[in-house]
Amino acid sequence: MDSNNEVYKSPFCSRYSSKEMLYIFSQEKKIKTWRKLWVALARAEKELGLPISSEQIKELEDNINIIDYETAKKREKIVKHDVMAQIYSYGQQCKNAAKIIHLGATSCYVTDNASIIIMKEGLKLIKKKLLGVIKLLSTFSFKTRNIPCLSYTHLQPAQLSTVGKRAALWLQDFYMDFVELSRIIENLMLLGSKGATGTQASFLELFKKDEKKVKLLEEKIAKEMGFSKVIYLSGQTYSRKIDFNICCILSSIAQSAMKFSGDLRILQGFKELEEPFEENQIGSSAMPYKRNPMKSERVTALARYVITNLLNPSFTAATQWFERTLDDSANRRIVIPESFLAIDAILNILVNICDGIVVNKKVIEDKVLKELPFMATENIMMAATKKGGNRQQIHEILRKLSIETATNIKQFGTENDLIEKLEKEKSLNLSKEELNEIMEPKNFIGLSISQVEGFLEDVIKPILKENEKEIIDKFELLV
Repeated sequence: MDSNNEVYKSPFCSRYSSKEMLYIFSQEKKIKTWRKLWVALARAEKELGLPISSEQIKELEDNINIIDYETAKKREKIVKHDVMAQIYSYGQQCKNAAKIIHLGATSCYVTDNASIIIMKEGLKLIKKKLLGVIKLLSTFSFKTRNIPCLSYTHLQPAQLSTVGKRAALWLQDFYMDFVELSRIIENLMLLGSKGATGTQASFLELFKKDEKKVKLLEEKIAKEMGFSKVIYLSGQTYSRKIDFNICCILSSIAQSAMKFSGDLRILQGFKELEEPFEENQIGSSAMPYKRNPMKSERVTALARYVITNLLNPSFTAATQWFERTLDDSANRRIVIPESFLAIDAILNILVNICDGIVVNKKVIEDKVLKELPFMATENIMMAATKKGGNRQQIHEILRKLSIETATNIKQFGTENDLIEKLEKEKSLNLSKEELNEIMEPKNFIGLSISQVEGFLEDVIKPILKENEKEIIDKFELLV
C-alpha cells in the first residue's frame, strides 16, 4: 500500500486550504518562531547587562532554520514536554549558547507569544482574501445596481429591490467583518516575558530587582518581533479571552459567508443567479443536466464547522483555573489552526464564486412581471383616485380582482392577467398606456440604486484604495 494512503489526512490539507495558510500553522513555522523568540530574549537580556556574548547570539541566529526534528522527537518521548524537547534539540546544535537558551522564561514565553505571532499572520492573510471578496462583490453590486428583482420577506414575494442592492447587503456584512478584523489585528499584543505565574519574579531576580530593566526586556522583545505593546496583566498564559475574540471574528466571517452562500443557493434554485460552473464540471452522477451550487454548499458546510467551533474557546476561557491549567493546550492545538484553515478555505471559494456570478436577467424579469401587478395595486388606486374615482370603491374592485387572479394562478396555473382585467374596468378611468407606465418596474425599487452607489463610494471604495496592494482576488480551486 502507498504509505501516503495509510494515515488520515485533514481535508484542509488535501482539498480546501491554501499552501500559505497551511504553512502559517505548520510545525516548521511554529518551531522557527519559538527560536526567533529565544534569540530575541537572549539579545534583550544581553543588551540589559546579563552575561551573554555576541557569539552565543550569532550561534542561535545561524541555527534558527536548521531544525533537527528527530532529536526533538526522541527527547519529547523521554521528557513528555515539547518545549523542553525543542530547547534540548536547539542546544545540541548550539553548544556554546545552550546554557542561555530560555533564560528566566517559562514554556508559555514561546508557546503563547508564538501563538499570537502566528495568529496575527493568519489574520493578515484572511484580511487580504476578505478584501478580495469585498472587491469582487462591490464590482458585481455596481454592475447590477439597476436590475430590478423580486425581493422576499419570509421567503415570500415582497416589494421590488435590485440585484445590486441585494449584493450590497451581502457586501455590508463582509465589510463589518473587515472593520472588526482590522481592529483585532491592530490591537493584538504579545504576552511578553511574564514568568511562571505572570509576576515576572524570575526576571526581577535576574536583573537584581531592577524593575525598569524587567519592563525594558519586554519592550525590546516586542519590538524585535514586530509588536508595539505587550499585555499588561497575565497569569502564566495570556487570557484565553484573546483566543475567543479571534475565533469570534472567524465565526463572524463564517456567518456572513453562510448567509451569502445560502441566498445564492436559493437564487440558483430560482434560476435567477448561478455560481460559476466549470466547463467540465459534473453536477450529478445520475442527472447529467444538473448544475448544483456545489461551491456555495461547500461554503455552507465549512461555515457551519467554524461557527460551532466557537464553543471550544468559549469553554477554554471560562474554565482556566487561577493563573493557568493545561486543559487548554490539546484543545487549542486543534481548534485554532482548523478554524483558520476553514476560513481560509471559505474565502478561497468565495473569491472564486464572486469572480463569476451569472445573472439570468430574463428569468429575473419574468418573475418580477408575474408579481408586479399585485404590487402595483396601491399605485393604481392612487392614480385612479386622482382622476376623480372613489377611493373605497376602487379599493374593493382591486381587492376582488386581485383575489380572483391569485386564485386562478394557484389553482389553475393561469397567467397573471390582472392588468388586462383592470383595463376593462371603466370606473378606474385609466388607459392601457397609463397602466403600463405605472407598471414600470423601476418605479418600485425605491432608492435601491442610489443606496448602492452611495455605499460603494463612501464606504467600500476608500478601504479598497487604502489596501489595494494587499488584495487577493483570484484563487483557482483544487476541487
